[in-house]
Amino acid sequence: MSRIKQIEITPIAFRDPPLLNVYGVHEAWALRTIIEIKTEDGNYGLGESYGDEQTISQLRQVAPHLVGMDVFNVNAIRNKIESVVTLPDPNSGLDIAPGTLGATTVPRIFSAFEVACLDLMGKITGRPVCDLLGGKVRNEVAYSAYLFYKFERHGFTEDPWVDTWGEAVTPEQIVAQAKKMIDQYGFQSIKLKAGVFEPEQEIEALEALREAFPNLPLRIDPNGGWTVETTKRLLDKFGNGLLQYLEDPVHGQEAMGQVSSMTDIPLATNMYVIGFFDIPKAIKLDSVQVILSDHHYWGGLKATQELAQLCKTWDIGLSMHSNSHLGISLMAMTHAAAAIDNLTYACDTHYPWQEEEVIVGGKIPFKNGAVVVPDKPGLGVELDRDALAVLAKNYENCGIRARNDVAEMRKYQPDWKGTVPRF
Repeated sequence: MSRIKQIEITPIAFRDPPLLNVYGVHEAWALRTIIEIKTEDGNYGLGESYGDEQTISQLRQVAPHLVGMDVFNVNAIRNKIESVVTLPDPNSGLDIAPGTLGATTVPRIFSAFEVACLDLMGKITGRPVCDLLGGKVRNEVAYSAYLFYKFERHGFTEDPWVDTWGEAVTPEQIVAQAKKMIDQYGFQSIKLKAGVFEPEQEIEALEALREAFPNLPLRIDPNGGWTVETTKRLLDKFGNGLLQYLEDPVHGQEAMGQVSSMTDIPLATNMYVIGFFDIPKAIKLDSVQVILSDHHYWGGLKATQELAQLCKTWDIGLSMHSNSHLGISLMAMTHAAAAIDNLTYACDTHYPWQEEEVIVGGKIPFKNGAVVVPDKPGLGVELDRDALAVLAKNYENCGIRARNDVAEMRKYQPDWKGTVPRF
């Protein structure tokens, strides 16, 4: 009764504010895909993945080949995916790091189905997903306030949607954004997305955050936007324990290794260690002291556990990266984090920036910046089919088929390049 009868692949779009980063600015709509695996006995499991056309086509290509397979036999499911999936066009823009398309495609596609299978296994056995991963080592999973420089509103749309967060381009506005987010969610650490303005201006924002929140750990993420020389010049400004860690200040593992040799501040990455194939080089160069995992491209929840064991062996810190996502991904992250004892940093999440949901009951609540690990079977969430239909209609009508921060920024600044490093 645990065999796959049907798989539904539903692209969706939901509102996204004009959040700034080193590459440009978020478009008005974020794209995701909801995966629903149904078994012969009427159970269903949920997964959530990227919403670009390439990923959607690969998910749809693979899905028919999984019908009839046992949801508990995820090894066979992965082997099947590997045997049938078509690697994307090298010019598709999905190459998370140059030259990695072949090594990242199967983990990316498998993850979407693995999460849905684990949700199903939990429902079939009556156990939460974290139990299937070995049992929880914590009752709640901490997340960090994820701050962005941002425009007041999207400037090139007639959509009447009101962005309630307002403009944030000065240190004072960043502090106001942090206060609003922490008041609402109770976060106990703060991360600032950087690489937008001159580094000294962004450090002013960090210092303002330190003054406003003297007891909360701070992080900054320029997304590889600084040169080694710029970073070296800035290191003294991060003294006196200003930073918990410095995320991707420079571009590439070699540059990260150079910076690492100059400072005792831990360097974190989600950009330059994106798969197991990157681990040997990272260890050799000592280029990273904290890996920000992401089950969406590392290969699922069990692969995240395997990464955790490698990090424990090599004394590397571990946390989680985030992209624009909804509650299915948030709960998958939460169950994985709940079962990993050496995940010692609060995880990233874009969740406060998203207003809409596809799960029954609406948005998942936070308690003092943490998500309580549910005891319900599976992921602990159910699909709101009316909400799914609305977001699917958004996808049909929004006109966006792949995220492109560079093209969106060129609407504001026609000569925008979006290349790194910038400073």
